[in-house]
Amino acid sequence: YTEAWDADKTSIHVMPDTPTILLAKANAANVSHKLYVQAWEEAKKKGYDMRADAIPIRSAKASRDIASDYKYKETHEKEKGHYIGCRTAKEDPKLSWAARAMMLQNDRLYRKGYHDTKAQVHIPVDAMSVMAAKECQTLVSDVDYRQYLHQWTCLPDQNDVIHAKKAYDLQSDNVYKSDLEWLRGIGWLTEGSVDVVKAKKAQEILNDWLYRTRPDEIKFTSITDAPDVVQAKINALQISDV
Repeated sequence: YTEAWDADKTSIHVMPDTPTILLAKANAANVSHKLYVQAWEEAKKKGYDMRADAIPIRSAKASRDIASDYKYKETHEKEKGHYIGCRTAKEDPKLSWAARAMMLQNDRLYRKGYHDTKAQVHIPVDAMSVMAAKECQTLVSDVDYRQYLHQWTCLPDQNDVIHAKKAYDLQSDNVYKSDLEWLRGIGWLTEGSVDVVKAKKAQEILNDWLYRTRPDEIKFTSITDAPDVVQAKINALQISDV
C-alpha cells in the first residue's frame, strides 16, 4: 500500500525555468560574497600599471616636499652666510628692522621712558586743576566739616545771629536733655494716687495665693431662719430615733 508512495517521495521533478527558481538564483547571486569580490580579485591578478609621472604620484610627491621639514628649511640653510653688500649686521636693513621690532616688543624698554619721567612732575601752584583739588579737599575735610557753629564771623547782636543761636540751643542734645538730667533720681508717687491704687489692684488680681484660696478657709455664716434650714431641722426631728 505504501510502497508506491515511498517511491514517489524520493522522485521530485521541479522545472528549472519556474519564476520561483529564477528568483532564488538571482537572490543567491546578489548575496554571494564570491561574486561580489570577483571583479576585485581579477583586477589584483592583472597587477598595477601606474607611471611615475601620473597625476596622483606627482601630487603625493609635492605634498611630501611641502610637509618635509628639510625642504622647508633648505632655502634658509643655503642662504646662511651669503649676505652680499653689508659688512655688518647693523648695515643690513632686514636685520636692523628686526632688532628695532624686538626692542619695541621688549616690555622693560617700553616702560623705561615712563619710569624715568613719572617722578618729574612740574605743575604750577596756581593751576586750575590744583586750585580745584584744594577746594575739594577743603570741602571733604573732616576738620572743616566738624567746626563748631558758634564760631561766627558776623556781629553778635544781629537778629539772624540771635535766631541761629536759639535754634542751635533747641537742637543741642545737652540742652534738650538738661531737664531730664535734673529730674533723674527724684521721682516719687503719693500713697493714695490713682497709679498706686491701680497697681495694688492689679497685684491682688494677679496674686496666685488669693486666687487659689480653699472654700473651707473662708469665714461665712448661715441664716438660721431660712425656710430650707427650718425644714431641715423639722425633718431631722421627725426621723430621729431618740
